[in-house]
Amino acid sequence: MTNLPFPEAAHPTPEDLEAGRKLFAGPVDFVKGVVAMPGLPPADRLEICFAGRSNVGKSSLINALTGRKSLARTSNTPGRTQEINFFDVGGQLYLVDLPGYGFAEAPVAVVRQWQALLKSYLSGRATLRRAFVLIDMRHGIKKVDEEILDLLNKSAVTFQVVLTKADKIGAAERERTLAQVRTALAKHPAAYPELLVTSSEKGEGVPTLRAILATMQ
Repeated sequence: MTNLPFPEAAHPTPEDLEAGRKLFAGPVDFVKGVVAMPGLPPADRLEICFAGRSNVGKSSLINALTGRKSLARTSNTPGRTQEINFFDVGGQLYLVDLPGYGFAEAPVAVVRQWQALLKSYLSGRATLRRAFVLIDMRHGIKKVDEEILDLLNKSAVTFQVVLTKADKIGAAERERTLAQVRTALAKHPAAYPELLVTSSEKGEGVPTLRAILATMQ
């Protein structure tokens, strides 16, 4: 069997799964929403962020990850998340929900402000260990995603692609999307060499993501 580039993440060990379960079984609290760089909380712990185009399912994945139904706001209106939202996970790490990029139901000036804040954060946060870039499995990587991937490359921020809404497509389409994503990632040196396939609705990939976060150093 040929080893594929960017394989799906291996199933975690029982110990790592338990570490992930424990981490998110503890307190997870909303800290603050930030609209400008001076408002960021102290950079005193490990930090990971979730990025993705509008309506890719970031809030749903965060809610599934933390086991809280409404920790992160969800909406059918693209672009509702207008701030960088910080969540404290057991005092051990910050989980950061970034504004959705791409199409947004907002004035152009506001969208530009979000984009500028996003770029400033990704380029200048020393404690940011990894960005998880969410890609809708029905669509694969689009041009607007490439812009963020290029920014992460330039910022030397390691990013890992998390494919969302895996339950919405069949096996053949799933394989086509995985092939498209692998091809697109080949030119991005900052890409972490594993993919994670998830479904917030069905829970697929969620324990694995918890384990990854719990064992990240």
